[in-house]
Amino acid sequence: MESLKPLRKKPYFLPLILSLLTSSLLILFSLFFTNPFHSFHHTQPKTLQQTPLFVESKLQITPPNPDSTAPKLAYLISGSTGDVQSLKRTLKALYHPVNQYVVHLDLEAPPEERLELFEFVKSEPVFNEVGNVRIVVRSNLVTYRGPTMVTNTLHAMAILLKEGADWDWFINLSASDYPLVTQDDLLHTLSTVPRELNFIEHTSDIGWKEYQRAKPVIIDPGLYSNKKSDVFWVSQKRSVPTAYKLFTGSAWMMLSRSFVEYCLWGWDNLPRIVLMYYANFLSSPEGYFHTVICNADEFKNTTVNHDLHFISWDNPPKQHPHFLSIDDYERMVESHAPFARKFGEDKELLDKIDSELLGREPDGFVTSNWLDRSDANKTIAESIVRNATELKPGPGAERIKTLIGGMLSDKDFHLKHCI
Repeated sequence: MESLKPLRKKPYFLPLILSLLTSSLLILFSLFFTNPFHSFHHTQPKTLQQTPLFVESKLQITPPNPDSTAPKLAYLISGSTGDVQSLKRTLKALYHPVNQYVVHLDLEAPPEERLELFEFVKSEPVFNEVGNVRIVVRSNLVTYRGPTMVTNTLHAMAILLKEGADWDWFINLSASDYPLVTQDDLLHTLSTVPRELNFIEHTSDIGWKEYQRAKPVIIDPGLYSNKKSDVFWVSQKRSVPTAYKLFTGSAWMMLSRSFVEYCLWGWDNLPRIVLMYYANFLSSPEGYFHTVICNADEFKNTTVNHDLHFISWDNPPKQHPHFLSIDDYERMVESHAPFARKFGEDKELLDKIDSELLGREPDGFVTSNWLDRSDANKTIAESIVRNATELKPGPGAERIKTLIGGMLSDKDFHLKHCI
């Protein structure tokens, strides 16, 4: 009888067991540690959105304040080297607690001027109490004839929107501008004006500008250099745009908040395309906003063809208007415009405006209800809070009403948009 031999394990048995154990561990790991959303994406069909997330049929704009309330204004006041005293005077002449103010001093200005302006705003108790005056800390290099003036304006608009304050119209001014009416006069008159209107002098008849500004190509060193120098021309010329129509006009304007938002956030890309074009356009501040507004369907019928300024030009007109003098005073008042430019060193004229039109004391604010200091027991804060919205219009309100009312009541007003 044959004896039984012990069973011998095959040499490949142990590796087989190890292989099965390894496979089992990998399967378990896959089941328990993979991304839970991975299987969801394969077992559940993706539901398509019925309405695209970012595409809008119209720009969603901030609703304006009710027309029954007094409007609020947002100002940009810009200056360059040597303009600090003018900036300080203009700011105080324009100041009202319900408004917003951005003050920009060109990057070219020396540090001592920048410090003087900063200390002026910082040391004024009213500015500190209300908190509506902002100095642009990261200043821009601005070339008047180049696109950097446009980018500086857009910068100020962005600051005002970012701060989230309540305002209805944006007004750009320089240190060479000065008001001919009080803010109470202006706010009172604008209370009855539709908030969607844009006061911007414009025309599509560009005439000689086609050959001297539209076709030449300029470069503004302010876009890439930290030292100011004049624009220069390149030899190549370009044709007039066919994708949109060019418009030109005054560089000074009062724009609705909704249009300002469109210039910064416009969904159809027109504001950015036009901005790129005007980067090489001589005196682009006299064309950029005009071309955008008149080629935008939402806004082309909101224009009022006036810049709200009295400006005295030479005949024939030169690059800049001449400086105003005391001899221009009567014509300024009779123009009914709320602002005038260009003011130089003629303090006699500014003093006359302060005394006869604004009721402003030297180095003081314009007389208004919010500045009522007759009650010595009231603090500045109490006076401002109680009286800031109580307007005290004077003769200037009637002048502005004559100007704006005359334009809006014109029987052909609705036929004069963007022509």
